[in-house]
Amino acid sequence: MRRLAGDVHIPDPMDAPSIQWGIIGASGIARTMCTAINSYTTSRVVAVAAREPSRAKAFARDNDVERAVDSYEELVACDDVDAVYVSTIHPYHARCALMALRAGKPVLVEKPFTMTAQQARDVFDAAERAHLFAMEAMWMRHLPHHHVLRAILAGGGLGAVHSVHADHGQRLLDVPRLIRPELGGGAVLDLGVYSLSFVHQVLGAPEELSAHGRMRPDHLDTAEVVTVRAGDALGVARAAMDARSATAAEVVCAGGCLELPEQFYQPGILQLRTWDDEGNEVVEQWDARIPGGFQYEAAEVARCLAQGHTQSSVMPWRTTVEVMDMIDQVRAQLDIRHPGING
Repeated sequence: MRRLAGDVHIPDPMDAPSIQWGIIGASGIARTMCTAINSYTTSRVVAVAAREPSRAKAFARDNDVERAVDSYEELVACDDVDAVYVSTIHPYHARCALMALRAGKPVLVEKPFTMTAQQARDVFDAAERAHLFAMEAMWMRHLPHHHVLRAILAGGGLGAVHSVHADHGQRLLDVPRLIRPELGGGAVLDLGVYSLSFVHQVLGAPEELSAHGRMRPDHLDTAEVVTVRAGDALGVARAAMDARSATAAEVVCAGGCLELPEQFYQPGILQLRTWDDEGNEVVEQWDARIPGGFQYEAAEVARCLAQGHTQSSVMPWRTTVEVMDMIDQVRAQLDIRHPGING
């Protein structure tokens, strides 16, 4: 693996500058982020806000956060908050991000960044006008083995990419929010965003996209298979919330295969499969099973702020917009309906 990846530099999150975070939304993923920041970086979460002040107080008590504030508006006005992490449900992402930016705060916004590509453009336009940092919290792209994967592909040692696939299936029909269209439910926004982002990471924005799905009577998607073409390369992104899958991903190149055999979106193993001149299979592994994981994207925010950047080279604005555009195409082709959302 090192033979093809070369000397890949993966910054240690503990070496990133120290900043103070405020969190909007006392969700489960917010708890994960809070633990990662407080445990695996030198930064701290100093404030949290939730729709109900009692939830914010419970979150602060249980997660070693200095204080809970009574509203989102109060949080973005806190002088000691250097950056805001938005972890609300999807339909509120754009609204909360814009609120933070208007208050002069850089933002890290959970995936999917917004409900539509146009909303994403609106947020990034606001960040550009204010000269403030903004980034989608696609933690997968910041993980060490994804850095290695990109380095191997960029190095060209495996030749041209022929195909890529990513499969993200979970059994989540018992999660109330995911079966409510008005709350941004459905498979593509929660699960498909990972699969589509992985395919995009390898191929970039596709020239063609076709979606087939399994739909509920209320026009909510429970599963889809999305095929794309970018030049001569083909991609398949699968998502399902009604059945568990191996959650594997693979990049097939002219000279070998890169494999993430399970939970491709989490810290794990990257495997390189090649064949020698005698046709013998050669397998190399990069083991990146590390604790946490969210600390890598949090550290990227801190580094970018210290360097005066408004966007990350790992997860730039254009990438988020292009993935959101892919989601918009899936929504349109399958007639997925989220009330109040116009493509």
